[in-house]
Amino acid sequence: MSTPRATKVTPLSGFPEYLPEQRIVEQHFIDVIRSTFELHGFPSIETRAVEPVERLLGKGGDADKEIYGIHRLAAEDEGGAAGGSREGDLGLHFDLTVPFARYVVENAGRLSFPFRRHQIQKVWRGERPQEGRYREFTQCDIDVVDTGELAPHFEAEMPLVMAEIFAKLPIPPMVIQVNNRKIPEGFYRGLGIDDVAGTLRVVDKLDKIGPDKVAAQLVEAGRTPEQAQAVLDLASIRTQDTSFVEQVRTLGVEHPVLDEGLAALAAVIETGAAAAPGAMVADLRIARGLDYYTGTVYETQLIGHESWGSFCSGGRYDELASDGKNTYPGVGISIGLSRLLGLLLGKGLVGASRKTPSAVLVAVTDEGSRPASVAAATALRARGIPCEVAPVAAKFGKQIRFAERRGIPYVWFPGATEGGGDQVKDIRSGEQVDADAATWQCPAEDLRPQVVALT
Repeated sequence: MSTPRATKVTPLSGFPEYLPEQRIVEQHFIDVIRSTFELHGFPSIETRAVEPVERLLGKGGDADKEIYGIHRLAAEDEGGAAGGSREGDLGLHFDLTVPFARYVVENAGRLSFPFRRHQIQKVWRGERPQEGRYREFTQCDIDVVDTGELAPHFEAEMPLVMAEIFAKLPIPPMVIQVNNRKIPEGFYRGLGIDDVAGTLRVVDKLDKIGPDKVAAQLVEAGRTPEQAQAVLDLASIRTQDTSFVEQVRTLGVEHPVLDEGLAALAAVIETGAAAAPGAMVADLRIARGLDYYTGTVYETQLIGHESWGSFCSGGRYDELASDGKNTYPGVGISIGLSRLLGLLLGKGLVGASRKTPSAVLVAVTDEGSRPASVAAATALRARGIPCEVAPVAAKFGKQIRFAERRGIPYVWFPGATEGGGDQVKDIRSGEQVDADAATWQCPAEDLRPQVVALT
């Protein structure tokens, strides 16, 4: 009888899995993001993981690159449900904005407008995995939608919420780059360029391929060298205040849509300068590749780590959510959490103070006394102090080393005093004192793992 051969287990590229101490960092980031979203009045929703492929393709997806199709294998489902789509016509969502727009249309009669929500979920994209880019990852979105028209002040609110979040996280300083799609659209039309979407897609490659190759691609696509240079001149404008307006005017291009975009972006930058100085800049090269954006667009970079690209982006969309009778324009912004954490953790820029939530390890003298150790742990947990009981009744030195390897700061010794009372030891300082599980206070800084910048 032959024995089965062992199968080598290898990581699946593009699907990150965290170690416990890395997961602590991720959960801390999620907690800060979620609580700040809620502080600004964004309730939580969750949408299904799948959408009809036809809808995904029509809203910015790429069938050959982005969308993972879902196919049921059961033979009885081969023909699809009666009156419905075959399961093969479903795909995993590649962002949260497209399913949110569908959610709004389906539930419009039960929602109060303007409707704001936050959403923290996994998304899937079938792109080539590389540093900071994954096939499965977590996004953290906020959006506001309204019926018919959306007040422009919401376009300024989005980046301000993000600036508040980033100020609370142990990350390098960041800057939110803001543009308005009407600026390039009006500028291009003023130059005589009709293919606005195609031109924007080429300009969106500036950070990846540089201005010379962008200019070459524009000329290959039918633009004149003069038009290509004007497009690059517009994209080179970047200011921390509204002086970008005059810089655009000096380029000598005029169009009503350009005027609308300049006014809208100036209002966003003025609001940002007043509420979060230095957090926003007007950057006219920002285009965003998805076609559904129609107004303000955002991208975010960490200062000093610009080569990482954007990890927080979004914008305004006017036609994404519509039932044929009513249109629900919206604006949103999203943190690519897995992308941000992959880079921060991969570069060793952020970490957790321990590998476990436990603040206390309750020692076990011998297996016969384990019930006393469990009782002490139960009393500590009842008061909100995370703890665990030692797995084996080894020598106390080994139990202390067990705690050290996990970063647990305190070891609890039941019945350690002559009178049978308990003691607790801070294994960092070596201090050991009498303690009662019903009254002992764990220092606030030790109660939960600390997530900190490492450099």
